Amino acid sequence: MTSVSAHVAHALAAHVDHVFGVMGNGNAALLDALDRTSARYTALRHEAGGVVAADACFRASGRLAAATATYGAGFTNTLTALAEATQARIPVVLVAGDAPTTGARPWDVDQAAMAAAAGVTTFTVGREDAAATTVRAIEHALAHRTAVVLAIPYDLATAEAGEPPATEALPPVTLPAPLAPDAARLDGVAELLAGARRPFLLAGRGAWLAGAGDELGRLAELTGAVTASTALARGIFPDAGHDLGVTGGFGQEAAMALVREADVAVVFGAGLNQFTMRFGQLFAPGTRVVQVDLAAEATSPAVTDFVAGDARLAASGIADRLESAGATPSGWRESVDFAPLRRLDPGDDAAPDGRLDPRRVAARLAELLPEDRVVVSDGGHFIGWANMYWPVASPDRMLMVGTAFQSIGLGLPSVAGAAAAKPEAAIVLTTGDGGGLMALADLESAVRTAGGRGIAVVWNDAAYGAEVNLYGLMGYAEAPMLIPEVDFAGLASAVGAEGVVVRELADLDRLATWTAEPVDARPFLVLDCRISGRVIAPYQHEVIAVNSR
Repeated sequence: MTSVSAHVAHALAAHVDHVFGVMGNGNAALLDALDRTSARYTALRHEAGGVVAADACFRASGRLAAATATYGAGFTNTLTALAEATQARIPVVLVAGDAPTTGARPWDVDQAAMAAAAGVTTFTVGREDAAATTVRAIEHALAHRTAVVLAIPYDLATAEAGEPPATEALPPVTLPAPLAPDAARLDGVAELLAGARRPFLLAGRGAWLAGAGDELGRLAELTGAVTASTALARGIFPDAGHDLGVTGGFGQEAAMALVREADVAVVFGAGLNQFTMRFGQLFAPGTRVVQVDLAAEATSPAVTDFVAGDARLAASGIADRLESAGATPSGWRESVDFAPLRRLDPGDDAAPDGRLDPRRVAARLAELLPEDRVVVSDGGHFIGWANMYWPVASPDRMLMVGTAFQSIGLGLPSVAGAAAAKPEAAIVLTTGDGGGLMALADLESAVRTAGGRGIAVVWNDAAYGAEVNLYGLMGYAEAPMLIPEVDFAGLASAVGAEGVVVRELADLDRLATWTAEPVDARPFLVLDCRISGRVIAPYQHEVIAVNSR
């Protein structure tokens, strides 16, 4: 192990235990060197899939993972996945081949410029600093919660670099301490909550990353607050009995009406995007809205008070102040009957067009899916069904890869990352037919990596449903929005999975027998659900209403 690539592999393996990717000329030497380290390598079938798998692995485990691709076309294939990781604030290191230091060849492109356009910083290794530069790239990814590119120029990949430094001699990865909130601002928030008659706590993914769950639970008890989460923080509050679930379009209408009754709302680690905020309608005009976040300033015009700081430190500090002051709970949540607020529309067995009603399919799947599961979601109209109907135990068990960049086609490779992160859990993919076809190269990867722990639910409405439900209703030509009905069950069998065409609810019974089989004896299962595209998810109705103004 004396080459530049060996130095990179050695330093990488000191900080990550899993690398995903596709082999090519630019990273062949790296993969050869990685084979002699402790890091495990999983091959994907598309370069975007390597980045997506590393992204999903972090979301499910909290541990940094890496991806690798070759130069040129291999690198450009990763750009959508890099943009998603960066916008979702997921640390990922992509180790990519690059043009030689002697100058670009006809097939080389300015990869650093392309990465920068997606908000991604590039670190380029040299002959003398390969290990140190690798550590700096890792540190940047973790400190800034972002994707980075670690570039290996082609002529340096196999260049002699001497023996790599001992692991203990590598530069340390130094991360900033959690941002402590201003004490005076915490005093003010504690005073607001102590005087609130109807306090409400909302937590986002930032609160989960900060490890704030227990402190948020303590704060909810001290204040008697009703709680809820964003879609990326489902399950963060320890007490589910007084929790409304997800805010925004994935929430129940009656539950969202209750949120508007809050007089004080404190938001921890949530960016308050348009979907969480129901396009500005989540809080009533008179609600005092406090946002606690790592951002430099408030991220929504609804915010009346802003506290910069770590969600866990803030929740703990506010709770300590309330305890010291002898504050008593408001009693609001004890006055609320939560059962009607959780009631879901069961739908019908079949929609008017004769195809399955996705609400009924989602409800039946919730009864049949293994309890120990991680749900990975592609993007598309169908995201409402899993998010509304399938409970998850904690935020690291619902992975929505693609929503930050509003992309589709990243679902199937997410399975590989989730399977590596949670080796005992069932991995359940929810995807549409459009996104499923876009990611088809990594159907094989999903089957190979998840095996008998894997289930793919394909919401097959023979269309790009979100477009039909928005632009179709506006009178746009529907032909470009339609997809010839694809036999995903047949595609599944071609790569060693079992496919089931689901045309009636009874066809889902195969999932019940599958769950009862020994894991090592059952196949990866693909449920090709032939649903109606005419049943519109509630969140999509919000989008339609906004775009119709």
